Amino acid sequence: MNFFEQTGKMAIGSRLRLLTGRITDDSAMLYQLYGFDLTPKWFPVFFVLSQNEALSITEIAQQIGHSQPSVTKIIKEMTKAGLVKSNLKSADKRQNLVGLTAKGKLLAASIQVQYQDVAAAIEDLENQATYHLWEAVAEWEFLLDQQSLLSRVKQQRKLRESKDVTIVGYSPKYKKAFKELNEQWITKYFELEQADKDAINHPQSYIINKGGQILVALYKNEPVGVCALIKMDHPKYDFEMAKMAVSPEAQGKRIGYMLGTAIIEVAKKAGATYLYLESNTKLTPAINLYYKLGFEKIPSSPSPYKRANIHMELSLKSNS
Repeated sequence: MNFFEQTGKMAIGSRLRLLTGRITDDSAMLYQLYGFDLTPKWFPVFFVLSQNEALSITEIAQQIGHSQPSVTKIIKEMTKAGLVKSNLKSADKRQNLVGLTAKGKLLAASIQVQYQDVAAAIEDLENQATYHLWEAVAEWEFLLDQQSLLSRVKQQRKLRESKDVTIVGYSPKYKKAFKELNEQWITKYFELEQADKDAINHPQSYIINKGGQILVALYKNEPVGVCALIKMDHPKYDFEMAKMAVSPEAQGKRIGYMLGTAIIEVAKKAGATYLYLESNTKLTPAINLYYKLGFEKIPSSPSPYKRANIHMELSLKSNS
């Protein structure tokens, strides 16, 4: 069985390198066929210089999408071949430029006939193909500019791992996890305050018996995340979303988002119209999560926590 049939699409990089290698090998022989002193890796630099009187290394690198060290190395090789001259002064004499020599300019004029034949050959190849590679590559480049392959793989990893996450209601067997997960993140950034101790040491009496709820995220049946819905005695806010914590080892699996969406659904079912939360702007990932869940920043109000410097609300009237 063909290697690429075995690997499937995950080997796209290897397959593209193989295709690039085939075309590059043919390109090297093409220059020999037409008698031109050029190599395939020089072509991008040679082409942009043939279209401009002189350019800086930076300008060349930007135009062809190469690094400056890569362009510098190619310029040195082309200078040795007599095609390029460097250290040309710009109009303001503050910048060293690179341009084609007389030999390079003669090559630029002579190579036009090769350009015509290559373009015609590629067009003929496209006419025989079901899919036009040039347009497909341009589209892939655009899509990868919007989101890189690395980012897309990370996203798929999160989705796959999140399938092993289940959200369950609180029971006494999760009391230790509720306490330890919250202590872990609070003491990392702040200090435990009395309101923290009341909630994490007595979740049943402080939260659940007063009409609140606690949800627990299990990853492969191990508790790795928690979130509480605390009943409020407030004219506007029915509940506070609080005590959300995710184990550092389990982060990156969308657990915080899953807990947040689940606790919002619990609040809706309880007939809530507004949710309230307070946090600290030092916790950037958490703040971003709250915005993603639909919370909006509101003016500050009195809090039992010294660390609370941002207050947010979520209207459930438009989310029901």
